[in-house]
Amino acid sequence: MTNLCRYSSTVKNLVLWIVDLYLKYTYNCLDNVPESTGKKVRMEDNRLKGKVALVTGSRRGIGRAVALAFAAAGANIVVSDNVKDDGKMDEVAAEIKKLGRNSIIVSADISRRSDVEEMATRVVARFGKIDILVNCAGIWIPGQTLLNCPEGNWDKVIDVNLKGTYLCCQTIGRVMVKQRSGNIINLSSKVGLEPGTGAGAYSISKAGIIMLTRQMSLELVPYGVRVNALAPGIVKTDFNKDLWQGAEPGKKLAHSVPLGRLAEPEDIARAALFLASDDSSYITGAVIPIDGGWQVAAPSGGK
Repeated sequence: MTNLCRYSSTVKNLVLWIVDLYLKYTYNCLDNVPESTGKKVRMEDNRLKGKVALVTGSRRGIGRAVALAFAAAGANIVVSDNVKDDGKMDEVAAEIKKLGRNSIIVSADISRRSDVEEMATRVVARFGKIDILVNCAGIWIPGQTLLNCPEGNWDKVIDVNLKGTYLCCQTIGRVMVKQRSGNIINLSSKVGLEPGTGAGAYSISKAGIIMLTRQMSLELVPYGVRVNALAPGIVKTDFNKDLWQGAEPGKKLAHSVPLGRLAEPEDIARAALFLASDDSSYITGAVIPIDGGWQVAAPSGGK
């Protein structure tokens, strides 16, 4: 009996040691990941090890958060944006280097096919492949209804948000088809799922991205390429700071969200990381709202 008890105790301690080792290896609190909120992101270490991720619009906001989260999870990153002379892409590349990953900077206007094709060529020349595409680049011209939206503004929003996402999906999708593997994540919006006050052409462009995602997922699935979309609510970035900046506007908007706060860029990055990893290997053609419950609390009218 004494020997049996000793044996059981030894086995128990061994099991506890193995579990503790597994947890330490699998989950790592990445204290060196810079965040706009000052919070720390807990994610699986090396979940994207060896992957190459192209993130458009990664100079700031959601795109920057996605690029850094992916780098922290093991991926090499292509930092891409249309604005190239303010130093912000260099800052993101420097942060990626601190995380021990490689990166290149590619300036591209995604509404121009030649820019997108040149971007794809440069990435393949540098890394030999493209495993992940995250389409974060986009623009918003606030406060314009469809009746008062000038044709030039309509063209600009549709060209960048919808056409640009399509050109990236098409061009990088061809690379992934040749590889027989890949993962595309598009950024739609809450107002792509339902109308929103003052959203105008932006809402139309984001609704188009949803159907683009679904159609692309159907066409690319035979080649081992998954395509999904995220539909955030209001995220606290410079992109839309006129909506939430200031104590009163921010508090009012936060109170309208069931979870009681607006999203941070890192909230979207975590969801993108899930879709980019094998944790979501059985998901394609999906559109995932990330709005703190806003959609179910206000099912119509964009309020």
